Amino acid sequence: MITFKKFKAATVQTAPVFLNVEKTIEKAISFIKEAHENRAKLIAFPEVFISGYPYWNWIMTPVQGSKWYEELYKNSVAVNDVAMQALYNAANEYDMTVVIGINERGDSYGEIYNTNLIINNKGELIGKHRKLVPTWAEKLTWTSGDGSSLKVYDTEVGPLGTLACGENTNTLARFTLLAQGELIHIANYISLPVAPPDYDMAEAIKIRAAAHSFEGKLFTIVSCSTISQEIMDALKEDVPNVEELLSRKSSSFSGFIGPNGAVIGKPLIDEEGIVYADIDLSKCIQPKQMHDILGHYNRFDIFDLRVNVAPTKKITFVNKSDE
Repeated sequence: MITFKKFKAATVQTAPVFLNVEKTIEKAISFIKEAHENRAKLIAFPEVFISGYPYWNWIMTPVQGSKWYEELYKNSVAVNDVAMQALYNAANEYDMTVVIGINERGDSYGEIYNTNLIINNKGELIGKHRKLVPTWAEKLTWTSGDGSSLKVYDTEVGPLGTLACGENTNTLARFTLLAQGELIHIANYISLPVAPPDYDMAEAIKIRAAAHSFEGKLFTIVSCSTISQEIMDALKEDVPNVEELLSRKSSSFSGFIGPNGAVIGKPLIDEEGIVYADIDLSKCIQPKQMHDILGHYNRFDIFDLRVNVAPTKKITFVNKSDE
């Protein structure tokens, strides 16, 4: 008889220590420890939590924001950096599967990726997903990822996939994960108070998460960052009215969505903290009886989705003399 995973999950809603890799990792480890003490086996952190989001793209001109881009690059990380080892060690020490967003440093000085890391409970980096399309003003900062990172990972808690922020609206990207057997989806975000006046960011995040859970009959775990006073103080020198621009209610949502598309428990809206939910993957079975878009409720003889999973190749060297 098949056994299905049951576990407690945690999700975090907080701000990083702005542009400070070591301090932000320390903060992440404190949350991992707290989650372990509350018997959680999986913890989700916000988009680019290590260690900051380029809010200047939205409230400054590109020229004004250039110096901030340079600071972000200097405080971006490679997955094998010495500073990252403490995070991997904490996942192992506290028996925790960790999904966390980073600004990943590329080979070129103008290359930063919005990347989600998947770290297993042995402290091993088992995968990373690079955001496929930076959203709107984010194109001033991040390089696009490729299809090689559209993967579902076999973890101690079950088959897990992740997408960052706006790409959770990308139906084809989401289906690519569902088709690989995803049952736990981590959707991480940043608080975005600079959205249009009639746009309720927290509600939009919930709708996106509910859509993926309902369509795929799985659990979605949402982790969203907040904007700290520290972040606003840092940017105030260039934008004196920064608090007016970056302070708005209903800008962040963190919580859990079940396979029926309904919110589990009480989510965090705007306030900082950590929340928990009990996950039972057997709850994904019954909803699929009605419409399983990965099986009986689809027509793969009509629809054909092809995904290029080849890593982006920047250059091909050809040695004519070999001919």
